[in-house]
Amino acid sequence: MRAIPLADDLFYGAVSLEHIDGGIKPWRIPYRDLALFLPNGIDSKAEICAGVRLRLRTDSTSVIIMFAPLEEAARMDCTVDGALHSTVALLKGDSAAPFTMLPGEMADLEIFLPQNTGMTIIGLRVMSCAEFAFFPDQRPKWVTYGSSITQCVDARSPSYTWPAIASRRSQFNLTCLGFSGNCHLEPTVARMIRDLPADFISLCVGINVYGAATLSPRTFKPALIGMLETIREKHSHTPLLVISPIYAPDRETTENKLGFTLIAMREEISQTVALMQNRGDRRIFYLDGLELLGLADADHLPDGLHPDASGYELMADRFVDRGINALRDKGIFL
Repeated sequence: MRAIPLADDLFYGAVSLEHIDGGIKPWRIPYRDLALFLPNGIDSKAEICAGVRLRLRTDSTSVIIMFAPLEEAARMDCTVDGALHSTVALLKGDSAAPFTMLPGEMADLEIFLPQNTGMTIIGLRVMSCAEFAFFPDQRPKWVTYGSSITQCVDARSPSYTWPAIASRRSQFNLTCLGFSGNCHLEPTVARMIRDLPADFISLCVGINVYGAATLSPRTFKPALIGMLETIREKHSHTPLLVISPIYAPDRETTENKLGFTLIAMREEISQTVALMQNRGDRRIFYLDGLELLGLADADHLPDGLHPDASGYELMADRFVDRGINALRDKGIFL
């Protein structure tokens, strides 16, 4: 096999790329500003590779991705011409993922890095006689922000998170900013989203604010307005979809320590979007999280909060139909 020199052009879905001793580490924040994303890089979630992919075009029958030893077990996926070809299950300490029995003719490969851990890529190998080229992602850019329910650790594999499925079906170049336990409408995150190139932005907000009681009924709506207004500074016409929490049986009517329920939080989010619309924003929209996963889908919530693998796939189907396609029906996307 022969080594392919690593290059930034291989990576998609990362906000920044750190070059470390011959390797490349993807980050979902600007890594040079790590100190600003408290605590410790959004509680260490910013280095997790949710949504990050390697894209290449090759006729190699085998491709090997090499990386620094994993800190925990994970999975990686390889799609060929947009369809899942294989999943490699990795153990803690593993440092290579072989994808074999590939077509052997020129094909577009997208290799999804794990959605539950960070990874520093240190090598890429193809068969000695194989052709190789970078595979640019020229699809419209979609930035999605949220919690663990957007990061999707319990999806069956990294290409089967709901954002990954939805982006594949709807032909978007995904940047996933799902930060488990850490979707708190921070100003630094708002500024980061503002500064990212995007043709579509979605924000799934509220569940972590409820769980950690980080914002009260007094401060939640102003914080959300602040995030939306910050994003609009550079994305004044970008379609912006704001999503409220999916169903969570123990949180619907139970007040947290600041007096919030999910029912009240959904109303606050809906009212905020309506306020922005009434001020003239014609490209901001609201999607009730219950449209993605509601009371009738409670069997897909084994812990009463996080969807199971089938639940994430159901969310993807509904997000495409009730989110993206609904906007397309309005003429929002070309």
